[in-house]
Amino acid sequence: MNRRHFIQQSAEAGIGLALSGVSLACKAADPAFPTVRTAPGKRNFTSAAVEQTIERMKKTIRDPELAWLFENCFPNTLDTTVQFAQNGGQPDTFVITGDIDAMWLRDSTAQVWPYLPLIKQDEPLKQLVAGVIRRQTRCIRLDPYANAFYADAGKVGEWKKDITDMKPGLHERKWELDSLCYPIRLAYHYWQLTGDTTPFDADWAEAMRLAVRTCREQQRKTGRGPYRFGRETAWSTDTVPGNGYGNPTRPVGLIHSIFRPSDDATVFPFYVPSNWFAVVSLRQLATLTDKVRPDAAFARECRALADEVETALKQYAVYNHPKYGKMWAMEVDGFGNYLLQDDANVPNLLALPYLGACSPTDPVYRNTRRFVLSADNPYFFRGKAAEGIGSPHTLVDSIWPMSLTMRALTSTDGQEILNHLRQLKKTHAGTGFMHESFHKDDPAQFTRKWFAWANTLFGELVLKVAAERPQLLSRVL
Repeated sequence: MNRRHFIQQSAEAGIGLALSGVSLACKAADPAFPTVRTAPGKRNFTSAAVEQTIERMKKTIRDPELAWLFENCFPNTLDTTVQFAQNGGQPDTFVITGDIDAMWLRDSTAQVWPYLPLIKQDEPLKQLVAGVIRRQTRCIRLDPYANAFYADAGKVGEWKKDITDMKPGLHERKWELDSLCYPIRLAYHYWQLTGDTTPFDADWAEAMRLAVRTCREQQRKTGRGPYRFGRETAWSTDTVPGNGYGNPTRPVGLIHSIFRPSDDATVFPFYVPSNWFAVVSLRQLATLTDKVRPDAAFARECRALADEVETALKQYAVYNHPKYGKMWAMEVDGFGNYLLQDDANVPNLLALPYLGACSPTDPVYRNTRRFVLSADNPYFFRGKAAEGIGSPHTLVDSIWPMSLTMRALTSTDGQEILNHLRQLKKTHAGTGFMHESFHKDDPAQFTRKWFAWANTLFGELVLKVAAERPQLLSRVL
């Protein structure tokens, strides 16, 4: 079943809860808070360190509902989405997104990311993350242009008729630059935290060379490159203009991303947040190469590409807004055209400090942040339930909990963080979990009741607040 159908069904499920005669508000306010986490015997994976963290946080968080949300959300990826096994004596971890039985390179990294601080004290959890790195390596070697994969390499999916080089094992073949950045982010930080180099074998090195080659191809300096995409669909953002190559661009050194991290087609193919993510990731890959698999020429290539993209971003992606001053556009084309908005999916403009692309106090970022969190951003919605960023992926008036979480994760203001913890607490529609999106006036109208990335990201936020601003958790919100 495709993602759009899941969105529709999840929304209908949310409305059904509201109409069933059960008061969601009363249910959420019940001091008993019903057990909604997967029963221990049915969990896909159990981590001692994660369970200990949950128990510690339940004693730390004074607000009972917030503590309940953390207990449900933080382990959700492990409870419900990971498939851990041994392959040739090596760990192998397949990670579905939740209600779609496929693994996205982006989502799989983001889903296990909040567990990284715990892997040094929990060897099975460390092996699980190492297995994600190895599985991502296999995926990239299969097709560096694909964004989502099946566990079964022989499976032919529902999108087999897409006008692109589809092959067995691929769920979708939407070229999204961030899909190659996220595995580098995971590998680099895993190595930094553990010093373990075993996942970084010859296959991994080959995958990384494929990743850099793909980025070079998608600079399109000498032609349009080998990738194109089309789909027969009524959803305009699910297919690509320009005979599958995207709208015209000028080759200025930026890397094309034909789709956004939302899996929606870009308007202008230079998606700025992913290009910034690539700058960070390429430099991390260069360091990994130096330290783990020495190859001076490849490390130089990574650094040179990162420098080239950063220079092009500063020249072509800054827009001098009459109200906000110099800020980052979300998409550009190299001809001087700019798309001014933000999208809730990460990487986005809001998340640039979270990804290590800049400081949260950087002046251009601060101007950009003021814009994306204002009514001047066409996908910023303010309603009775909350205010936050949405996405064309879920149409208008739908706020993504992920955007509320990311706003708090990138904030330097304690009151802003507190406000968004409150908004997250009151918009889960009594389910005990985060969703993909909810209507700005009615959280009971939500999409995707099982979306693991949003859950573990929320857990990451609560842990960050506990470490940096514990006073915010010492009160009832």
